[in-house]
Amino acid sequence: MASAFTHAFAAVALTKTMSTTKRGWRFWTLLAGSAVLPDADVIGFPFGINYGGLLGHRGLSHSLLFAALWSLLVVFWEFRAVARCSEQWWRLLGLFFVATASHGVLDAMTDGGLGVAFFSPFDTTRYFLPWRPISVSPIGVGGFFSGRCAAVMMSEIIYVWLPLAIVRSFVEMLRKWRARERK
Repeated sequence: MASAFTHAFAAVALTKTMSTTKRGWRFWTLLAGSAVLPDADVIGFPFGINYGGLLGHRGLSHSLLFAALWSLLVVFWEFRAVARCSEQWWRLLGLFFVATASHGVLDAMTDGGLGVAFFSPFDTTRYFLPWRPISVSPIGVGGFFSGRCAAVMMSEIIYVWLPLAIVRSFVEMLRKWRARERK
């Protein structure tokens, strides 16, 4: 898996790139949490849930269906004041879907694990992307803060943080340029 830091960073960077709406701390906390949430499936290890099973790590909780259902739950629960099926409602749904689904995409770019069950529960096949430059992060806090931490973070900075920061900066420059042209 990519680290929790990178999952949260990617969700925030993608959302700031896709949306110019000012948002409060609660939104950003919920968004970052949504990006990290799929890894809650590691709770199954002590209960004997098989890594490669439906409820195992990178299984159902990493699927596109999970991202869609979680997004619906978040928008229904946290944004009750927003009219259902309005443009703002769909945008929120899309932002939370992208944030949550980005988790599986990043995990599919790692060099370890069994792959991601994107289409679970309908198809439990595990997938990796063809390009897998990210060093897999050890599962658990203790494993992460071992000697591998520096290598994992360096690969994430090079292949996730820097590209997203560049795209975000480019989009921001375009927005400012367009704003000046409209004046």
